[in-house]
Amino acid sequence: MDERTSTRKQVILITGASGFTGGHACRHFARQGMQVAAVVRLPPRGGAPEGIQYYECDLLDKSALEQLIRRLSPDYVLHLGGKNSVPESWESPLLYIETNVLSTLYLLDSLRSLPACRIVIAGSMLVYPLTPPFQMPHPYGLSKSLQQAVALSWGELFGQDVILAEPSNLIGPGPSTGFCSLLARHITTFENEGKGETFKITSKTTRRDFLDVRDAVKAYGLLFEKGRPGQTVRVDSGISHTLGEIATSMIYISGSQAPLEWGEEGASSATLAASPSGHIRDLGWSPEISLETSLRDILAYFRLQKPGK
Repeated sequence: MDERTSTRKQVILITGASGFTGGHACRHFARQGMQVAAVVRLPPRGGAPEGIQYYECDLLDKSALEQLIRRLSPDYVLHLGGKNSVPESWESPLLYIETNVLSTLYLLDSLRSLPACRIVIAGSMLVYPLTPPFQMPHPYGLSKSLQQAVALSWGELFGQDVILAEPSNLIGPGPSTGFCSLLARHITTFENEGKGETFKITSKTTRRDFLDVRDAVKAYGLLFEKGRPGQTVRVDSGISHTLGEIATSMIYISGSQAPLEWGEEGASSATLAASPSGHIRDLGWSPEISLETSLRDILAYFRLQKPGK
């Protein structure tokens, strides 16, 4: 982080702090010596770890959010709050627009009084062109495309230091609902009970880029240090794997015979938006955690959880 004239600890406000990426981000920046203001809907049980303070706030409550910003005067903001389930977005499309778009605007508007505050917003690689003909494959993609457009536009209109990150599929130990974690939960349930429903995978050939969340959080820290206002920066491993490869690797690592069922659905042919204006590797970053380590750590995490958790 850059030097500040104040002798107080630098304050980083993290939204979505109770989520999968949020928990890792809070711990990372606390270890960096920062005071972490963790914004949550409900604080977790137990006391806050050293360097982390929890604050209850609904990001759609504009008045409460403005009061919190005035109270904390953060030096940095990492916006991780939002919803990220493609299937759920079909069930509640308006909720996804409100949560991913309006909350971002309310947050940015509340930060206009702090022009020196650096803001990193975690977007998505599932963004699509906002030009005719509109070919959004799902409401989630629409919400993240709109979030990207309004965040960068708001920063430009009001001179705010806004940087947008486009992370790939983040994996690692913790309460994730992503593909790798769902598969690990299935494997560990089978290990504990000796039985279980067959885990269904839509396609062996669908390819995705998987990045350990701990590497992604370090990348966000680097964006605070070296990112340029108005940039959209891709954060990924640069290597894609099929779901078949991931499943085979995790089954092999676990030594499990957990049942899998392969679907015949073809790989997605959706076309993503134009390339971002930069890549996190351009700032000297590179991933440190191997895919195998990530998969082993995910399995270890779920093996430590109580059944049903």
